[in-house]
Order: sequence, then C-alpha cells, then structure tokens
Amino acid sequence: MSTVSIEPFLRYPRIEKPGFVRGRRMAAVTTSALIKSSSSFNCWPCCSLISRRKLPFNASSFPSLSIRANNHVARATSTGTALVESTSDVLFKETFPLSHTETIEGKIFVRLDQSKAKEDPRQQLTIGCSLPGKWILHWGVSYVDYIGSEWYQPPENMRPSGSIPIKDYAIETPLKKSSEGDMFHQVKIEIDPKSAITAFNFVLKDEETGVWYQHRGRDFKVPLVDCFLNSGNVTGTKGGFSIWPGALLSNMFLKAEASASKGNDSSSRSKDPKEISQQEGFYEEEPIAKCVVVEKIVTVSVSKCPKTAKNLLYLETDLPGEVVVHWGVCRDDAKNWEIPAAPHPPETTVFMNKALQTRLQAKEDGNGCSGLFTLDKDLVGFLFVLNLNESTWLKCMGKDFYIPLPISGSIPAESGPGQSEGAPVSGNTLGADQEVSQTAYTDGIIKEIRSLVSDISSEKRRKTKTKEAQEIILQEIEKLAAEAYSIFRSSAPVLMDETVLEAEVTEAPPKISSGTGTGYEILLQGFNWESHKSGKWYMELKKKAEEISSLGFTVTWLPPPTESVSPEGYMPKDLYNLNSRYGSIDELKDLVKKFHELGVKVLGDAVLNHRCAHYKNENGIWNIFGGRLNWDARAVVADDPHFQGRGNKSSGDNFHAAPNIDHSQEFVRKDLKEWLCWLREEIGYDGWRLDFVRGFWGGYVKDYLDASEPYFAVGEYWDSLNYTYGEMDHNQDAHRQRIVDWINATKGTCAAFDVTTKGILHSALERCEYWRLSDEKGKPPGVVGWWPSRAVTFIENHDTGSTQGHWRFPGGKEMQGYAYILTHPGTPAVFYDHIFSHYQSEIAALLSLRERNSIHCRSTVQITKAERDVYAAIIDEKVAVKIGPGHYEPPSGPHQWSSKIEGKDYKQNCQNEDAKLRVSHVQRFLCIVISATIATIFILLLEASQAVLVPTLRAHIGEFDEYWKNRADESRKAAQQAFHPDPMNVTNQFNLHVNKDMAVTNSSRRSLARVRGGKCLATNPIDRCWRCDPNWASNRQKLADCVLGFGHKTVGESTERFTL
Repeated sequence: MSTVSIEPFLRYPRIEKPGFVRGRRMAAVTTSALIKSSSSFNCWPCCSLISRRKLPFNASSFPSLSIRANNHVARATSTGTALVESTSDVLFKETFPLSHTETIEGKIFVRLDQSKAKEDPRQQLTIGCSLPGKWILHWGVSYVDYIGSEWYQPPENMRPSGSIPIKDYAIETPLKKSSEGDMFHQVKIEIDPKSAITAFNFVLKDEETGVWYQHRGRDFKVPLVDCFLNSGNVTGTKGGFSIWPGALLSNMFLKAEASASKGNDSSSRSKDPKEISQQEGFYEEEPIAKCVVVEKIVTVSVSKCPKTAKNLLYLETDLPGEVVVHWGVCRDDAKNWEIPAAPHPPETTVFMNKALQTRLQAKEDGNGCSGLFTLDKDLVGFLFVLNLNESTWLKCMGKDFYIPLPISGSIPAESGPGQSEGAPVSGNTLGADQEVSQTAYTDGIIKEIRSLVSDISSEKRRKTKTKEAQEIILQEIEKLAAEAYSIFRSSAPVLMDETVLEAEVTEAPPKISSGTGTGYEILLQGFNWESHKSGKWYMELKKKAEEISSLGFTVTWLPPPTESVSPEGYMPKDLYNLNSRYGSIDELKDLVKKFHELGVKVLGDAVLNHRCAHYKNENGIWNIFGGRLNWDARAVVADDPHFQGRGNKSSGDNFHAAPNIDHSQEFVRKDLKEWLCWLREEIGYDGWRLDFVRGFWGGYVKDYLDASEPYFAVGEYWDSLNYTYGEMDHNQDAHRQRIVDWINATKGTCAAFDVTTKGILHSALERCEYWRLSDEKGKPPGVVGWWPSRAVTFIENHDTGSTQGHWRFPGGKEMQGYAYILTHPGTPAVFYDHIFSHYQSEIAALLSLRERNSIHCRSTVQITKAERDVYAAIIDEKVAVKIGPGHYEPPSGPHQWSSKIEGKDYKQNCQNEDAKLRVSHVQRFLCIVISATIATIFILLLEASQAVLVPTLRAHIGEFDEYWKNRADESRKAAQQAFHPDPMNVTNQFNLHVNKDMAVTNSSRRSLARVRGGKCLATNPIDRCWRCDPNWASNRQKLADCVLGFGHKTVGESTERFTL
C-alpha cells in the first residue's frame, strides 16, 4: 500500500542532501505495527508538542552551569578514540528534548462470526484496530425496508456497554483493549436476529488526534445479507482507506487503493442484488496509517582533558537506530561554521568542505547511542544538528544546536545578540524586561503604521503621491498587520500559570468587530439556484453539516431567509417573515445551531438594495410596503424610473426589477440596523453576504456593519471587465479599482468578491493564456493583488453557474481554478455544486493543504513563471503552485520540494523543511496587550484604506463601431447555440423567449427589461443590449443611449473621454 503524506512544509530543513554513507541499517522495530520514518521532525526545547508543558528556558541567558558529580568525561588517546572515565570535572551539561513524528502503519479488522449451532441464528460482529490510540466506533445500521446509505440507530439490546446515542441516527462506542494484546482495541456487537438489519455502517475516530477513518472516501458498510455485496463501499471488495480530518484538519493522509486483484476476486463473488441471503461470516483487514509524536532527548556535556587541556564534548541520545551528528565549530560570536583540525572521532566524513558528519556509536545496553569529540581549547562554540536519514533533521527551535565551550576553565557567560537563537536557557519564569521588550516591539509596529498613514494623508492632501507609491505604502501596512496577527496567533495558545493570569488579566480585552474575520477563513456557499425547490433545504443542509465541517470550511453562506416574491429569495418583501421556500424559521435556527456546534460560522444573505412592495399607490405603482417595516414612497429613490420614489437620488446603480431603497433616509437606516441586529440575536448569524452592493454607497454599509458587529462580511460588487474589440484586456486595473473604491467607502470593514480574478481566470484557462495571471508588476492581477485581506476569491456561484449559467467557469477547468484560489491569499469561497460532486476529493486535498500550511488572506505570493501555457508561484515560501499544461519545477537551491497534490494541468509542491512553527520567546505576552495592539492596527489600516485613487476613464464613441459589431456577432452566435438550432430564426425565437420570461416574475438581475427606445435598462449592456434591437450594433443613436446610461462600461472601458 502506498502512502502520500500531506505534511506541512514548515518542517523540512534547508540543508542539502548529505553525502554521508551509512555503515549499517536502522534496527528493526519490534512492535506489531510497522513504523516508518516520517519526513516531519522537530526539536522543541521550549514546548513539548504532546504535553505542552512549559520547559525552563529563557531567551536572555545561557543555562545555569552548575558542576555535577559523577558525570562522564573522556580522555583522548593517540588513536583518536577516547576512554570514558568517571570524574567530577564537568564544566557544562544540558539536556535537550527532541520531538518528532513517525508514521505507524497498522490495520482495521472486521470479523463476522456465525453461531456454530445450526438452530442458533445469532451473529457477532467484531471491529478492531491494531494501532494505539483512543478509538471510537461511530456506527449505525440499515434495515430491510431502507436499503441504501441511510443510518439508523440499532435496538438497545444490541448496543455494547459505554455506547452513546448521537442524535437519532448513530451510536458511538469506545473500543477497548483486547485480551489478545495491548496493541489491539476492539468492540463486539451481538446482532439481534429478529431486528431485520441488513448492514452495519461505521467510521472510526481517533480521539487523540481528531482524525476520522473512512473506507475509500465513504462509510464502511458491513453486509449481513448478500444483497449488499455489489455496493462500492462494502468492506472486502477493495483494500485501502481514505482518512478525513476532524474540525482542526490536522494529520491528513491520502491513501492509495490496495491491489486490484483483491477487488476483482471480491467482486467476482458478488451475487445478484435481488438475491437476499444471510452472510455466514467473514474476516477482512484494511491497512491504515497514523502519525504519532515521539519524544526523545539529547544530552551534551563538556569537560577538560587533564593531560592536553583540550575540551572533551560528550554527546548521547536515546534515539534508536543510526544517528549522525552534522557538526562544526566556531571561533567567535558570529558562529560561522568551521571544520576543526584532526583528530576526528571514528566514522567521520567531510561534508562539502563546510562541516563534518559523525555516526554515533551504539551504547552497550542498546538504549541509544553516543559520541566523544575532542576540541581545541581556543574554540568558542560547538555547532550541530542531528540527522536520522536523508530527509530527517532534528534542530533546536529551527536553529542549529549551539554549545558554548570553556575558555580558561570556565564557560563564558553570554547574553543578548551574542547568543545562538537555538540555545536552551534555564529558568522557570520570564523576566519583566522580556515583557517590556515584546511590548516595545508591538509599539514599534503601531508607530510604523501611524507614520505610513500620516505619509498617505499628507501626500493625499497635496495630491502629489503617485499611485505606485501609495500601493507600496499599503503593502507595507499589510505586512505590519500580518506580523501583528502572527504575534497574536502564536501567543494565544501558550499556557500560563493560573496565578499569573489572575494577577495580570484584570479586565476583558477590547472586542474587535471589523467584519473581516481572522484571515484564515474558508467559505462555502451552502446552496445553489435550485435549492429552494425541495422546500426543506435547511433540513437537507443540516444533514451535511458535519461533512462540511470535516472538510475544513470555517464559514457557510446560507441563502436569503426572508419572504420573497421570487422563490430564490432575492426579491424580499417582508423582512421579518423568515418562513421562506428554504424552510421555516425554526428549521433555520436549528441549522445555524448545528453549524455553531461544529465550530462553523454562518453568513446570512442580506438583500439591502431593493425590496418588493405590498400595495399599489394611487397611480397603480407598487411602492407601498407592509409588514413591520411599513414604508411609503419616501423609502424609494427618486431616480428609480419605474416606481415613482419620493426619496433622494440613488447613490449607486439601479436594480430595475424592484423598488430601489433610499439608504440616505434616516428611518430606513435605523430600521435596517435593527433588522440586522435582530437577525444576529434571533437566528444567530455571524455575518453577512450583501447582495448587489453596487446599488448604494459603501458608507451606508459601514453603518450597518458597525451596528450589527459581524464576524465576517462580504459584498457582491459585480461589474463588467475591460474588453477591446471583443478580447479581454490584460490590464484590468480599472476594474479592480472600482471594487477597491467600494471597499474604501466601507472604511475597509467589508470584503468584496474578487470578480476581477474570476474573469481573468476565465480567459487564462479557456484560451491557454496563463500570462494573464500576472500583472505588469509581477503580482496577482485581481483585487487579491492589491488588497488581499479584503478579497474573497471564487470561481462560481449561484448566478454564474448552477442552472442560471450567466458566466459559467470554463468546463473541465474547475480544479485549475480551485488550485489557484485555495493556495493563494485572499479568502477562498467554494461553490456548493462543486464540493458535493466528483471534485470533492481534490478540493478536500487542497483545503487540507491550505489549512496545514497556514495559508491566509495575507500570504505572500512570488510569481516565478507566467507564460502562454504555464503559471507558477511560491506561496509563503512553503507551497509551490503550478497551473497549466506547460512544464515547471520549483527552484532547488537550499529548498527541497516534494510533490503533494497533482491533478489535470495543476500541481502543488511542498518544501521539505524543518518546522518553522516556533514558540514565541515571550510566552507571557498578555492577551489584553495583544488585543489592544490588533485593535489599534485595524483602526490605522482603516484610516489608510482610502489611499488608492480613482483613474479617469475616457473614450470617443465613434471609435467603437467595429468593437460593437464584434460583440453583437459574439452574442448572436451564443444565442444560436443556446436557444435555437436555426440561425435564420434565432432572433425572433430568442425574443419570444425573452417576452415569455418578462411576462412573469423574473428575479435575475442580469435579465433585460425589453424596450425599443430611450435609455437602456440592462445592467450588463455589452452582453445583453442586442435583445432590444437585432441591429443595435449599427444604430448609433442606440449606442449613444447606452453610453448615457452606462458610461465607459459600454465602450470597453476605454481610457479616453467619450463624447456624443
């Protein structure tokens, strides 16, 4: 069985492959489970990965150098070997903890036993596991009348002791150690012959790691009757497991299937599904793998040779097998590696003329190994790392081990910059000076941001600052904010003494409600355009909540909850009536509660731009509202051409299918704030997806978010990209500028969907033009390249895909799109139709890759290649992404890369490197200081967010005749394919189709109100105007009307001023 481990590439060393030739193989592991060496190792002197106990280290001084009696010291001999004798002349001794992971392979076994007595129909099912751990069997049964994948709880008399019911569909039973040996855990279930049970369904969970184990991506199914043997997830048909992680997505492996011959043999024994007979018994085993953390130590002592006055360094460790010390010496505080003069210990080789490698000798008792090093007295320090195999290196906090050597019989007392970062230090507490240092460091970040903000403000007033300079300043602010986030995240998990907490935390930290989350969100759109049709969507989605959580999604976006004229919910009527086509208000509350129990945040789809009226006015116009918010025509904008509003003029674009709400009215804003707060309290929404935010000013959005304090919010700012003669422009700065302007208007409190990136991905993937994925400055070309922390990247949603298909992503290229957005900065959003399809396993692997490598919305991107047939980038110096059919391999240099995920025209490589996850030197940095710091940084960021300027867009309408004609031809060809096979009659047939749609309620914002003259009413004229007039491309007056209505969007986003 092959195993591919998706490990974080934080954990691999930047050390080139050693040339040391080993003298013997590693000793065999004498356990019932086969142990393989993992490529993920690390040494943590400050914090154990398992026990999380605090170790007595300090960052400002070396360990106490107390003299210890009865320690080993060695005397040099002429042969280069040493004699170990007992002495009290030990000048330095320190023990370092080593922590690394190993992959253990074992098995899950399933045994069905039939009673030997012919008259006794009872059966016993035994399920066990050979790996150590705290195993939980999550199981249910299928009955005769419900043949399929449904789970039901078994009768109470069949439940083993210790079983706990889960809802109304499953049971959880702990596995116990069997009498066969300590390594085996098992549970036995007595089957009631009168229960009419046809199959057992189960998955296994290891509570120690939070990992769930499935069978080939599905539940295990143990058939009790032969009719289930043709099912694809029946145990015994094929070997191999897939493993899916729990809520934290830690320790994920992708398992290859076992041999096909076994599957063929099993399938050949399958019977006709219609033949139902009781299984007489069977025994099956399936391989699994589990990562375990192994803790060892290395002890180093230094003494003086009484005869030669040289330093004798004795190193010993309890690591099993073959251990190589990669070492050198230094002569000053710079700690530059040097090769010492001979003699050297036995079995020592020179490594690239820069270091030595010595294989440690096994101890006589077989418990570990040791080595003795004779060093000149004029040397200052001994540097080393431990090597277990070609890809496994053990370091000290990501740095080389550093051992100070005595000068004139004593160890030099070093502190401050002279100390090696990796050196352990003694002491059980941290000094006050260290807390001051950390506070001063964060104060420095705040001062830098304030300086940058002042620079932006002053230059903005003088209007002399170039856009490029402002962009650089914004990027510097983003970097400082990301650095502050890293302090916050690394400091939060550190455990502190309860007494310290009681003394230092005197008040709650300030609450931060920016609406932009933590930066590590992964969003799922939890519906499509057809989800309302069942009338029970909330209940259906609730059944999938656990699966959604296990896949790694942290936020789920739900459909509009209100009463609506259109069944999809985007034509809201009574905002306080939450009984919609998706389900009742109680079902919605239950769904939100379920997600919260699983640690998943929930976004509500809030339609604030427009609202459908309840009654007509005296002129027969629908603009009188009912329900709790009984507004009149004053709530409708005055320039709405259809609904006779008596409010102020609109602050954005009009939506023509319903009255556009006037957000400048105080009573409207007050009512909407109360409604959003009510939804937060009554339903439990954590944030918002805001519909059609082009329709009103972003400053109103800030007011609504300040009032409702969402965890996360994102707006739909949909706009046409820039085209020239029917072809998308490479430079889409004007398009993303408009989205950034809207975010600026919200003061940075709300994110926006990165429509720019979606459009560029369309052209890049469909036309094999991967050079489009880099802008002129070598950065991502969408909003994610300018303001990644406010960009929500996506490739499909209910408007663009599903059954609407207004702007469907290129077919067959979906995984390339997800390979891009799930590895790049920004907040990625996955569409429901994709995650619950045949793409699920590939998307799940990418989700795990993102989570395990801590890729976040501010991650750095280094684009290394952007050519016709290939795009490549390195993210956070940890993940190398290649998209496209062309060839690319990440640069070797000091990095070693391994392939982790690969699909059609995309590939992800991981860096083999020691874990860079480091415990902060300041373990007692107070949460209140952190929170206050982050709050200050957010405020400064919001002040700086208005630094990007709006470009002036101009055009001459007379220059675009050919452009419009080309667009008309494209639209006509698309209509021929979509609506009628006869090209001669396509226009008439299509107009009939439009008339039919317009005769009934049409909630699509992309549909055109059919008119023959006057101002165009389309929201996307470039694609839709030809519906008005088949010859519109030759009608200059029609073009003039379009330009009046839509400005530069109708002439391909030209950069010159247009005239009529």
